[in-house]
Amino acid sequence: MIRVLIVDDSAVVRKILTDELSKYKDIDVVGSAIDPYIARNKIVRLHPDVITLDIVMPRMDGLSFLQKLMKYYPIPVVIVSSLTPKNSKSAIKALEMGAVEVICKPGSVSVSTDISGQLVHAIRAAASARIRRQKPEEPLAVQPTSQTQLQTTDKVLAIGASTGGTKAIEIVLSSLPAKAPGTVIVQHMPEYFTASFAERLNQICKMEVREASDNDNVVPGVALVAPGDKHMLLQQSGESYQVKIKDGPLVHYQRPSADVLFQSVARSAGRDAIGVLLTGMGSDGAKGLLAMRKSGAHTLAQDEQTSIVFGMPKEAIKIGAADKVVPLPHIAQTIITILSKKGIKKQTTKGGGL
Repeated sequence: MIRVLIVDDSAVVRKILTDELSKYKDIDVVGSAIDPYIARNKIVRLHPDVITLDIVMPRMDGLSFLQKLMKYYPIPVVIVSSLTPKNSKSAIKALEMGAVEVICKPGSVSVSTDISGQLVHAIRAAASARIRRQKPEEPLAVQPTSQTQLQTTDKVLAIGASTGGTKAIEIVLSSLPAKAPGTVIVQHMPEYFTASFAERLNQICKMEVREASDNDNVVPGVALVAPGDKHMLLQQSGESYQVKIKDGPLVHYQRPSADVLFQSVARSAGRDAIGVLLTGMGSDGAKGLLAMRKSGAHTLAQDEQTSIVFGMPKEAIKIGAADKVVPLPHIAQTIITILSKKGIKKQTTKGGGL
């Protein structure tokens, strides 16, 4: 049974979240709080497994409370936030500070959105997450002495991630050179939040990072993040690649889906691709990574020890989709090695697939 404490100053939101979570036999809402001060006392008394946390609250904002939690009482936190530009940036900051998931607050999304499904998926992912006290990051990868040795033209790097993925993607991308291969990324995240995520990455990475738009070219030095609530596919356009942004059904309860992206990369890029599946709950990306491997691509999965949630990588490893299982701090250097003249696979034609 997953014990949940709801922290939100809105009585309406507290009731909605309580009612939705109470539908599931494996979840027990043990209490609620209107602000962090009350939440602090209830955490000590009720010992919840997961906290849902609003960002904008009286007396103490959610980010300040989260910072104290991660320092003194690390516990899985799901951010429940309204869809505004300011709130989306705050939600990305919360993920950087140690929150494991972010979902849209009820009432801020269309009536067709499955709030209950998103919420329970986030709670279950958080409950299985490895939470660590925040500490300064050490250097994670060594850059090659000469970037001219890297073969990046006509190569595609595809990355998929979910719970814990925002930090994992940051670690990988920030360790890659400015002229890394054209990169396409699926991170499970609600609509509008992906733009803030891409903006944050763009500030700290050598590559240009932005939220993808339909028909964007995939070129060296640029990383494209799939928009929330849209699938992203890779397609060949003449001698280059483009992305297509499309609607469509949820795949593994997700949109965007790593499987959708990886399957398209397998069809369009074949041996010219590198696939990386990072931390996350569920199995999204596993079959797509296998398709990439069968098409001749290099494929990597994050190892268990460094994954916040070892769900997606585990499923990929289980079905033989990964060439290598690599700790997060070494994934960027592994990619660089693959792209070196000694590490890249040779081919005379593009494509491939199942």
